[in-house]
Amino acid sequence: MAVLPEIAAPERKIPFRQKVLWTAVTLFIFLVCSQVPLYGIMSSDSSDPLYWMRAILASNRGTLMELGITPIVTSGMFMQLLAGANLIEVDYSLKEDRSLFNGAQKLFAVLIAFGQATVSVMNGLYGPPSELGAGICLLLILQLVVAGVIVVLLDELLQKGYGLGSGISLFIATNVCETILWKALSPTTYNVGNGPEFEGALIALFHLLFTRSNKSRALKEAFYRQNLPNVMNLLATVLIFGIVIYLQGFRVELPVKSSRFRGQRGTYPIKLFYTSNMPIMLQSALTSNMFMISQMVYSRFPENILVRILGTWSPYQGTNQMIASGGLAYYMSPPHSITEALLDPIHTVVYVTFMLTACALLSKTWIEVSGSSPRDVAKQLKDQNMVMAGHRDASMYKELKRVIPTAAAFGGAVLGAVSVFADLIGAIGSGTGILLCTTIIYQYWEMFVKESIENSGDALAF
Repeated sequence: MAVLPEIAAPERKIPFRQKVLWTAVTLFIFLVCSQVPLYGIMSSDSSDPLYWMRAILASNRGTLMELGITPIVTSGMFMQLLAGANLIEVDYSLKEDRSLFNGAQKLFAVLIAFGQATVSVMNGLYGPPSELGAGICLLLILQLVVAGVIVVLLDELLQKGYGLGSGISLFIATNVCETILWKALSPTTYNVGNGPEFEGALIALFHLLFTRSNKSRALKEAFYRQNLPNVMNLLATVLIFGIVIYLQGFRVELPVKSSRFRGQRGTYPIKLFYTSNMPIMLQSALTSNMFMISQMVYSRFPENILVRILGTWSPYQGTNQMIASGGLAYYMSPPHSITEALLDPIHTVVYVTFMLTACALLSKTWIEVSGSSPRDVAKQLKDQNMVMAGHRDASMYKELKRVIPTAAAFGGAVLGAVSVFADLIGAIGSGTGILLCTTIIYQYWEMFVKESIENSGDALAF
C-alpha cells in the first residue's frame, strides 16, 4: 500500500476556524474539477448512463468529476460488507489493521475508477474509440483515474480531522444544492412553443407575470409548466426538506447511569434515522452501477435475452438520453410523475416495494458492519462504566437488541418512503438527492453546534 498517496494524521487538534478553512479549500477544489472539461472529448451527445443519478453521485458530465464519488462509495460499501461478513478479519482497535483496511479501500476505489473510466471510453461515451485513437483514449482514462484519486484524497483530508464531516457528504450536498439553485434561478432561455422562457422557476414566474397580459394564465403556466422547472417543483422540494428535518427529531432515549459514580445519570439517544443517510446512499450506489452496466451492455447486445432481462432502454421524449423501458432496470427506476405512477401501477408497486425493502435491509446490514450494532453499543457503554437504568449487563444487551435493529430497519424504510414521495411530487434533484442533501446539512449543523460549544472562544471570534 506504500505506493498509494496518503494524508498524514494531524499531530495536534485542529482549531475550528482552520477546519472551516480546510473544508472551504476542499470544496473549492471539487467545484473547480467539476467545471474543468476532459481533454480529448470528441462528442458528449450520446446517452448518459448516469443521467438520473448525477446530483447524488456528485458528478458532472464531460468534466474531471465525470465519475464523482461512485468509486469511493462503491469501494467503501464493498470493503465494509466483506468485513461484516467476516470474509476479511479487521481489528479496528489495532492501528496496523486500520491502516491496511483503509489502504485496501483506497486501492479498490482506484481500481473501480480505472474500470469505470475504461468502460465509459470504450463504449463511446466521448466519441467512437476508433476515431479518438489509442492515445486520446488512454489520456481520457488517465484523467478520470487521477480525478478519482483526488476525490479519495480530499475525502481522506476531511475524515482525518483537518476539516468538517467527510468529502463524500460535502460533495453530495453541494451538488444537490447547486442543482436546486440552478433550477430556481437559471437565466438560460428556451423556446418551448410559447416564445422564449427562462429555465429558472422563480425567474420564469416574474418574467411570465410581467410579459403576459393574462395574469391568471401566466401564474398557471409558471406553477404547472411541463417541460421546464416550475414553482410547484420548488414548493415540493421545500416540503421534503421540512419533512426530513421534522423526522430527524424522532428518537428513543434510553436512561443510563454510571456504575462507578452514584447519582450520575444520562440518556443514550436512538434516532429514527439511526444509520443516517447510509441506506439511501448505498441503494443509490447499487442502482447507479446496475444502470450503467445495463445500458452499456444493451447498447452492444440489444437482442440478448439476459441483457433484456437486466434492462431495455429507449430515448426519453425525443432526446438522445436513454431511460429504462423494461427489465429489472425499469422496475428499479422511479416513475417520473404521479401521472406515470397511476398509468403503470405495477411498476409503481414494484418500485415502492424495492425501495422500502432495500433501504430497510441495507440499514440493518450497515449497523452490523459499521460498529453500531447492539453488541457494539453495549460494549461501548460497558467500557465507559455505564449501564442502563433497571437493567443488568445481559439484559442491557437484550434491550438494545430490541430497539436498535427495529430503529435501523424502520428508519431505512421511512427514508425510502420519503424518497419515493419526493419523486412522485416532482421535487428538484430527485427524492434521493433531497434526502441526502437535507440529512447532510442537518449533520453539518449539529457538527457546527458541537464545535461551537467545545471551542466557544474560537466560534465567537469566527
